[in-house]
Amino acid sequence: MNFSYVYILQTVQSPDHFYASLTEDLRQRLAKHNSGEVPHTSKIKPWKVKFYAAFESLEMAQQFEKYLKSGSGHEFAKHHFGL
Repeated sequence: MNFSYVYILQTVQSPDHFYASLTEDLRQRLAKHNSGEVPHTSKIKPWKVKFYAAFESLEMAQQFEKYLKSGSGHEFAKHHFGL
């Protein structure tokens, strides 16, 4: 079974910086973030995974990612994940 992962990264050097996205291969995607291959995260690194969730469907993962990037999603992440 293939999963889609929604993840939140935290920078090691600046713990107040976070990045949320989705992928089908979390380890490979983290490696890309840390090697500077992802434009949105290339200026601040290294990154570590602060949170991730696996979804059976891409659609559910996309909905959760969109929620995390909303105002109420930011508040949810602060309250539940200590961001």
